[in-house]
Amino acid sequence: MSESQLSTDPGAGRRKQKIRLGDLMVQNRVISENQLMAALAEQKKTGHKLGHTLIELGFVDEQRLLDFLSQQLQIPLIDLRSYRLNPEAVKSLPETLARRYRVIVIELRDQDALVGMADPTDLFAFDELARKLQKRIRQAVVRESDLLDALDRMYRKSHELDTLAGELDDDLGQAGDLDLNILMRTAEAGDAPVIRLLQTLFEDALMVKASDIHIEPDEHVLRVRQRIDGVLQEHIVNERRIAPALVQRLKLLSNLDISEKRLPQDGRFQIKVKNHSIDVRLSTMPVQHGEAVVMRLLDQSSGILSLEELGLEAPLLSRLRALIQRPHGMVLVTGPTGSGKTTTLYAALNELNTAEKKIITVEDPVEYSLPRINQVQVHEQIGLTFARVLRTALRQDPDILLVGEMRDLETAQIGLRAAITGHFVLSTVHTNSAIGTVSRLLDMGTPGYLMASSLVAIVAQRLVRRVCRHCAEPVMPDEQQRVWLQMMGVREEQMSGFTRGRGCNQCNHTGYRGRIGVYELLELNGQMASALRSQDIDRFTQAAYSSRNFETLSQAALRYAKAGGTSLDEAIRVSGDSEQQFNSEPGR
Repeated sequence: MSESQLSTDPGAGRRKQKIRLGDLMVQNRVISENQLMAALAEQKKTGHKLGHTLIELGFVDEQRLLDFLSQQLQIPLIDLRSYRLNPEAVKSLPETLARRYRVIVIELRDQDALVGMADPTDLFAFDELARKLQKRIRQAVVRESDLLDALDRMYRKSHELDTLAGELDDDLGQAGDLDLNILMRTAEAGDAPVIRLLQTLFEDALMVKASDIHIEPDEHVLRVRQRIDGVLQEHIVNERRIAPALVQRLKLLSNLDISEKRLPQDGRFQIKVKNHSIDVRLSTMPVQHGEAVVMRLLDQSSGILSLEELGLEAPLLSRLRALIQRPHGMVLVTGPTGSGKTTTLYAALNELNTAEKKIITVEDPVEYSLPRINQVQVHEQIGLTFARVLRTALRQDPDILLVGEMRDLETAQIGLRAAITGHFVLSTVHTNSAIGTVSRLLDMGTPGYLMASSLVAIVAQRLVRRVCRHCAEPVMPDEQQRVWLQMMGVREEQMSGFTRGRGCNQCNHTGYRGRIGVYELLELNGQMASALRSQDIDRFTQAAYSSRNFETLSQAALRYAKAGGTSLDEAIRVSGDSEQQFNSEPGR
């Protein structure tokens, strides 16, 4: 807050000058005179406002300052995290103005506007708001961090996307034909509508932490969808004709064949978005009304997660750490696409990456560049397959090998033999569970004795959405959820303590914000190895379920739900085909 003069005239269109904030706080014994002098001296050095300086120096906490301002100015203190904002009201004020003065329009009526202000003592901001909105201003005080979060959510690029789509549609002319010569000439022109449209699309995706962007032409509209926390959110663009221009521009960026529209193509490129280096993996596919494009976004600026940052609980983290420090053997990470397998593998590599160890990875594609590690990109078209690279890698004197995926029998056998002959091998398999991984490898023709001699552990994982902590509330299971809980062995008196997100501004009214990993770790023991040698999958399954410390994905997800980390709906989703899983578990 600035060292401004205040008024106690509630909600006045013009505030009367009365007393300085610092003096008022001293008079009310919120701070001492010495603290005020120290804060004013610090304020002269930094140029920050007095309220911010007092908080930074630890003389007052933010909540107490907000309560004080609300009481003295006789204006409401509004919690933006749970307040349902009206997008039209918010956007009545230009984003630049809102961010400059740290203000947000909460309600807009015919004669007045309720405006949340991080600094309600800023007279200049007050006058600018009255001038811009041409209404009587009613003030409310809000937490600055909540205000900035709200601005990020509300001033999304939807309107800008629509405007740029209209510009590009106008450029295409009445016929709607795409002139490739013009597109090539404007490839480096930063002000071309197609380039500004794509830049805006990437900025919006970065703002909402989208992992994927889908561009899908329909008969009459263009659908742009973003995957946020594992769920797609859709934006409709009416200018259907701009789809070919977007696809062609993306193909140019990816060095793909712009004349080929009948066959799928894969490529990648890098783009700089708001000081973030984004690696984009692009896939095109011919569909009924043109070409659909899906882009996977990898933020290189965010760095590689550590094992601690994966969200592993302490006992599981300790066990996994011990497993990856073994001198030889194989650890497999399994799960469907988008379950975080690569993130887990890179976290493990990040921990193992020391000057004493030679590490080689065989990937398709290489997602993150790691120093000191020899990373090889598979190229099937020229014969650079997983198996071929892996055979060569074994002649490069490695200590640790990472194989992006066990796709075929040859790759699996080379990897397993490498694990027997003194190498530590990490890899992935697309299966639904740890036990299912063994069945998959046996179905591929992998000899059971080879797995018994080299396979150390299997990690199965899923990502579940976190219940938004800002709007979490207790909830009792419904009838369908009770059935699932009973199948999981939960007694009636234990069916409480679950939470759900009511929906608020913080989570875009979805009830969820962010994701967390759920893990199933199966360490192979003598009984399981014996069953593998005889390729007896039923005996292996029995041994797995009776092994110490083994917890299924369903059990782990239920425990997360019980602790309030996720919802029952998410836990049930993770359990997947529950009937099949329950029937396979002994005693169910």
